[in-house]
Amino acid sequence: MDWEPAIKDFEGFLKLEKGLSANSIEAYLADIRKLIQFMEIRQMPGGPETLKHDQLHQFLVWINELDLSARTQARILSGLKAFYRYLLLDDLIEKDPTALLEGPRLGRKLPEVLTVSEIDRILQKIDLSKPEGRRNKAMLEVLYSCGLRVSELVGLRLSNLYRNEEFIRVIGKGDKERLVPISKKALKEIDLYLPDRNSLVIRPGSEDVLFLNRRGRMLTRVMVFTIVKELASAAGIKKAVSPHTFRHSFATHLVEGGADLRAVQEMLGHESIITTEIYTHLDREYLREAIISFHPRSGK
Repeated sequence: MDWEPAIKDFEGFLKLEKGLSANSIEAYLADIRKLIQFMEIRQMPGGPETLKHDQLHQFLVWINELDLSARTQARILSGLKAFYRYLLLDDLIEKDPTALLEGPRLGRKLPEVLTVSEIDRILQKIDLSKPEGRRNKAMLEVLYSCGLRVSELVGLRLSNLYRNEEFIRVIGKGDKERLVPISKKALKEIDLYLPDRNSLVIRPGSEDVLFLNRRGRMLTRVMVFTIVKELASAAGIKKAVSPHTFRHSFATHLVEGGADLRAVQEMLGHESIITTEIYTHLDREYLREAIISFHPRSGK
């Protein structure tokens, strides 16, 4: 059984027999195509009838490692279950391999994800009249627009900004480097912050560090955590918000918008899902297009 005819038949089933809206149908189909992407990456041949429980479980582990929210993982699983129930109902398969699959209890508990409006509310609580106001706004825009870990954020260097290309060079875990697209919005906030930064007495060793404290030194991780928590509280957000919440929100908003999972993984700097060779040859312009097309800060 080929994937495309099965997907086409499933689309007709959802439209004619279930009466679902076009948006709901597209969400179901997008979830199935994520599974096909996974199979291509893992070089798994065959159609939907060839997949077993263990392989589908591997797929769920994969999307969990992409830092997607538990809600998004559960929705993807729901889409797959609906697809296989249809195949079973239509006698296209003899056994449903998703029957025993469980929701996102796949390792560590992921933080909650912020909506775009909640992120905007947090940013609106930054007092730009204070000396640290411009820095904090630029910092959080970079955190969200690039999906950085807090350690990557505080270690970001001026020399790591490739303004014309709209990329930043990030030093991740194990001193691994990667290039990540940065939005025009984040670059604009950096430009607004730089005059304040350059007016500081910058300490030796911190000359190239982008985000500095008032003593002209690199920010600590604890300070970034404190800033984020205080702003979230001021915005009236009851969720447990940390800098990592912005990273999860970045990944979730991209995937829910339809971004390719391989591009999201490359931008997050994850290497544990599959061999890095598959991702090192991804075209940088392709990654930038993923941000432009699917990230809420793209301006579209």
